[in-house]
Amino acid sequence: MGDATVRTPERRAAAVPHPVTEGAGQGPLRRLRAPRRPRLWFEILLIAVSYWTYSLIRNAVPEQRSQALRNADWIWRVEQQLGVAVEESVNHAVNSVTWLIIGMNYYYATLHFVVTLGVLVWLYRGHPGRYAATRLVLFATTGVALVGYYLYPLAPPRLMNGGQFIDTVMVHQTWGSMASGDLKNMSNQYAAMPSMHIGWSVWCGLTIFALASVPWVKVLGLLYPALTLVVIVATANHFWLDAVGGVLCLAFGYTVAAAWYGSLPYALPRVVAARRGAWLPTRA
Repeated sequence: MGDATVRTPERRAAAVPHPVTEGAGQGPLRRLRAPRRPRLWFEILLIAVSYWTYSLIRNAVPEQRSQALRNADWIWRVEQQLGVAVEESVNHAVNSVTWLIIGMNYYYATLHFVVTLGVLVWLYRGHPGRYAATRLVLFATTGVALVGYYLYPLAPPRLMNGGQFIDTVMVHQTWGSMASGDLKNMSNQYAAMPSMHIGWSVWCGLTIFALASVPWVKVLGLLYPALTLVVIVATANHFWLDAVGGVLCLAFGYTVAAAWYGSLPYALPRVVAARRGAWLPTRA
């Protein structure tokens, strides 16, 4: 009995790893890469400045209208040759149901931001150890998308010359699209490839699926990017190949985060110790 009493604390101590701290033997780079508790004021400032910078750069890309229209015609021809040019049929079918297309217009204009910010807040509050790495995925994805806008100007289907696509925001006079109506001069209309509606929504969906504990919430996480794909096609804002571009950008984002932190964000510990530079290996 006495022997068991002595060994139990030892076994318990061995079973629970000690927090990693900024102790001796750790270089500055390793300390920088260690997960740490996010600071609210810094995160708000970072997100605000980052989105402002993204919008500024995206809108500063020269609107190469002729090249963007040629690229759109080429993508449309390739899809037709492959037998996968479904965008026009979806656009017309959904537009024939007024309440549905109006709902999709507002979906396109709002949820892109609302859901993404909501997931960031959820990560900040519930998964602080995984927050920075998962946020890095989003930032790297968005950053590489800017390269795509420069290298491959692309007109959305609704702006194609001689096309039969319906600009659903113009037809139904709904608000919110930065590429239609009175707001079109505030946004680069020829930055459709890659689609960040897809890049961000897949990021949201994967994050929710990987970290949510409630099964039906996981299902909603997977449904969100699928529905977003239908919306961007139905509103004629993107070809479905733009969605492929968004997913490729997201893959790049995950690669950057995995290289920096040494693992995928969702495999990092959930809880971060209050002490600077320390984290607790709690994966629940």
